[in-house]
Amino acid sequence: MTEEDSQQLQEEISDTEIEAAKEAAKVLPSIDSAKILRGETYTYHSPIPKAIQEDPTGEVILGVDEAGRGPVLGPMVYAVAYCLKSDNPMLREHKFDGLPFLLPPLTTKLTHAFRTHLLQTLTTPSTTLHNNLGWSTISLSPRDISSGMLRSSTSSTYNLNAQAFDATTSLITAVLASGVNVKEIYVDTVGTASTYQTRLQKLFPSANVTVCKKADSIYPIVSAASVCAKVTRDAAIGVLVPEGKEIGSGYPGDDKTKGWLKRDMDLVFGWEVSMARFSWATARDMFEGGGKNGSAKGAGVEVVWPEEGEGAGQTLTGLWGAAAGGKGPAGWYGRSVHREF
Repeated sequence: MTEEDSQQLQEEISDTEIEAAKEAAKVLPSIDSAKILRGETYTYHSPIPKAIQEDPTGEVILGVDEAGRGPVLGPMVYAVAYCLKSDNPMLREHKFDGLPFLLPPLTTKLTHAFRTHLLQTLTTPSTTLHNNLGWSTISLSPRDISSGMLRSSTSSTYNLNAQAFDATTSLITAVLASGVNVKEIYVDTVGTASTYQTRLQKLFPSANVTVCKKADSIYPIVSAASVCAKVTRDAAIGVLVPEGKEIGSGYPGDDKTKGWLKRDMDLVFGWEVSMARFSWATARDMFEGGGKNGSAKGAGVEVVWPEEGEGAGQTLTGLWGAAAGGKGPAGWYGRSVHREF
């Protein structure tokens, strides 16, 4: 496991925090429990903050970050946060400066609690954050992530990078369409920053776009987006995890997560599409077999699909009557069937 994977594991919700996430899911506006359980992708937009409404020509900064890109379980959530550029000091006052996310592993629980506290403050009317900071999220379901990545034609495969890019642009476009005067955009990325930045700059020429790794620890507005994404994903996991179940961090390298996948796997259908990403190698190899050496056998049963045209023209009575060569049930019981249905 790489150092980056270890850091991601530390940032993921732990089993002891699931109950808190379940409670948060009941009040967070970015949580739609029904859609999460159905495996649907959905978007949430907060109202335009009062400060921006009162100063519609004021320059606005916007940050983008995600949560749940790597896990085999649960949704991937992208979020944007935005405020007047003059309110940037306000973000630092509320500790949106990356520091809470760089604490040692032993304080992970406090970090999760701190994030939740910040988002709850943001969603509470009359607070400074509520009046000055706007935010949006898009929760990409495991079903939709996997269906895009597992398209039969290689040329039409909708890979994770493309899905992430589209999620980012759709959120930014929606904020701009609402009349917000966005002049600076800051994006956290795990890919090649320069390429990503060039593409976004072409799409949003009216704003100055900055893309870099670890942007949430550099730009407070990205840190704010990170909080919105992470707390929303944690709460979504709280919705998905049954009482008393332990799923671990959700990352493929986590033994608890792999244990849950093995225990909860249906031998024909795999897992709930709202929970597991079938396109991840961990899930695919466990179900279908394969692995690095290609020799491991999966636990799932093999399903054989008829080739196109196979059985064409066959009638229902052909399976039951004389056309079945005397092998159908009509040859065992009663008279042969001659009428076609």
